[in-house]
Amino acid sequence: MNQALPSVPPIPDVSRWLTTVDELDAWLSGHRDQPLALDTEFERVSTFFPIPGLVQLGAGGSLKLVDPSVAEQCTRFRETLADSERPKLLYAMGEDLELFRHWLDLEPRGLLDLQLGSALAGAGFSVGYARLVESLFGEALDKSATRSDWLARPLTPAQEEYALDDVRFLEPLYRWVTERLAERGLESALAEESDRFAADLLAQSEPADAYLKLKGGWQLPPEKQQVLRALVVWREQECRRRDRPRNRVLADPALIGIADRLPDNAGALAAVDGVPPVVVRRFGDQLLAVVREARQSGEVPGVLIDRPLTRPQQDLYRRIKKSMVRAAEQADVPVELLAPRKRLEALLREGNPAKGDLGFFDAGWRAQVLASERAGIVALLEQQENHD
Repeated sequence: MNQALPSVPPIPDVSRWLTTVDELDAWLSGHRDQPLALDTEFERVSTFFPIPGLVQLGAGGSLKLVDPSVAEQCTRFRETLADSERPKLLYAMGEDLELFRHWLDLEPRGLLDLQLGSALAGAGFSVGYARLVESLFGEALDKSATRSDWLARPLTPAQEEYALDDVRFLEPLYRWVTERLAERGLESALAEESDRFAADLLAQSEPADAYLKLKGGWQLPPEKQQVLRALVVWREQECRRRDRPRNRVLADPALIGIADRLPDNAGALAAVDGVPPVVVRRFGDQLLAVVREARQSGEVPGVLIDRPLTRPQQDLYRRIKKSMVRAAEQADVPVELLAPRKRLEALLREGNPAKGDLGFFDAGWRAQVLASERAGIVALLEQQENHD
């Protein structure tokens, strides 16, 4: 990290805000050929959906703040977010992506998550923005405004500077990351991994698949997992309708308990652990109807909740993980990024060693990094298949 670093733009003393749609439109037009540094501030304490509080933008050394009421009315802003050819630079973009999907009802494209990029460039796995900025650029960020009220107006000078700092280093960091990735022959890895991350987040947001996150439900037989699936869909819809966090409606263990006990009256529902009386009074009839209809459907989910790995699978997991650790160390990338646990477990459950197909690990930058270990991994899978 001692190579020459790109310069960092200063925080503007004046003209920090784009206060009208015309100003935002003109600014975006004037920087259309440059990557767009992007961040948001929002509130989410007692709501299901995040409430936008501020949008921060940067391009060509120009740093700006935009009120959400201005951004949402700007057609060019929406078009820019949806433009796959225009790079948008973010850091740890998960919550920002969720905000854009709900607030603007669009699927952003061309997103580049520089937390992922910096990990691929050798800066470490899941490093916080402030820590990386200090490590690379020698500037300590003031984080005192992190949990301040972003819906208040006017914002304090400290809030404005905090918000501008969140985009001020993104362009220089992007140049640093791309240079390092080019040196490693991983030029396409940043876009590949950002796209994968965004796609995974989108898949996790589908109400019909939300039951798969309730890992404690794996012990339920398929017909009860169908009930659990219906209950989770009901909760997702209720939380969205009421704009309340999931646990404010009904916690995961209670849903699993209802699916297991299959109550058919209010008394039986009240006897399920974790179901408070207020839930029985407010939602009892709905929950009993959901259970009844799911049972009467006679259906089972097409995908069941993942079971824990068997002991032989756990042993194979450790052996394959060693190979992937070697490959990760050789390429100086985090093994957590190269071999996400969920993906490696899926390979062991669904692997097709007869065809030598490593699926997820045979695509893009992972195939390149794992090339030296691939034959050994396939051999381990084939040995396990033959043993089974």
